[in-house]
Amino acid sequence: MKKIILTAALFCFTFFYSQKNQNYLQIGYASVCCGPPSEKPVISYLKEFKKKNQIKSLEILIQSGMGREGEFNVYVGTDYLSVNQKSRLIRGLMATVSNQNNRREQKSNGLVNFNSEITVKQQDINTKNLTIYKK
Repeated sequence: MKKIILTAALFCFTFFYSQKNQNYLQIGYASVCCGPPSEKPVISYLKEFKKKNQIKSLEILIQSGMGREGEFNVYVGTDYLSVNQKSRLIRGLMATVSNQNNRREQKSNGLVNFNSEITVKQQDINTKNLTIYKK
């Protein structure tokens, strides 16, 4: 009986604490006419940032189904980053998003939106269509 209770308690503990971060940066992908732009430049920057700064785990969440043309949001967890790492991450994301928006085809591709001043709390994120990015 003790083993069952201990196993249940351990399962509940790991289930409730599987999502580690409480604060996230939000990157929004909006459509103009023909779908949103690709998330590949931002994701490749995040992978490079993780490798360069030797970060063990960088939580990336993707929320799809935000609109009729495939709009979605990408959330990046920031709780386990130092102040210096977080500021470098924000600067790099701003540059990546700016480059992606400048290179887009004006009439067919959507926009990437990123505001470095806004931090989204975990409880403010709608869990509908939310997945962990694992590529």
